[in-house]
Amino acid sequence: MRFPVVLFDLDGTLIDSGPMIVASMRHAARSVLGREIPDDVLAAAVGGPGLSAQMHALAPDRVDDLVAAYRAHNEPLHDDLEAFWEVVQVLPQLREQGRRLGIVTAKRAATVQLAFDRLPGLEASFEVVITADDTERHKPAPDPILAAVERLGTSPAETAYVGDSPFDVRAAKAAGVYAVAVGWGGIHGDEVLQREEPDAFVRRAEELLGVL
Repeated sequence: MRFPVVLFDLDGTLIDSGPMIVASMRHAARSVLGREIPDDVLAAAVGGPGLSAQMHALAPDRVDDLVAAYRAHNEPLHDDLEAFWEVVQVLPQLREQGRRLGIVTAKRAATVQLAFDRLPGLEASFEVVITADDTERHKPAPDPILAAVERLGTSPAETAYVGDSPFDVRAAKAAGVYAVAVGWGGIHGDEVLQREEPDAFVRRAEELLGVL
């Protein structure tokens, strides 16, 4: 097999969380700043170096208030969170092929746990989970991906990273792993992803079996 290790982003790749993320950012901007910010502007930073950095881009002097408003709005929404089930169905096939799977996300461990609690069985598919709590630098820096590679005792050359944002592609390239961009996340458009020149671009989950 080409890549014995396959790492996945979480938001917009494994879980259908894009709408709730943008809704919570919209709520934070309205409640804290009294501003209406277009959804495409809010979505542009999603998947990058974490929530605080996203809020810093909106208002550097109100980051703490924006983050608090976001989390208060966002965490209850996890009660209705759904996975991209077509992707989840591919995971056992990858494992049956002998691949080792992991998650690399910019979410905090506590928020990742909300997703796992809502979606029983998802966590069991993965041997390693790297969250925002595990590295000082976050995507698009390579550090989170390299942390997963190190924990698994493997190498970048044996690893692919699957994600739905331009930050995922940049991080994968910076880490020296195979960059797979997916088009089902609903947060970033195809043209935004393809501009980053990923090693592979797929629109359907079963296509992963062909590119990995």
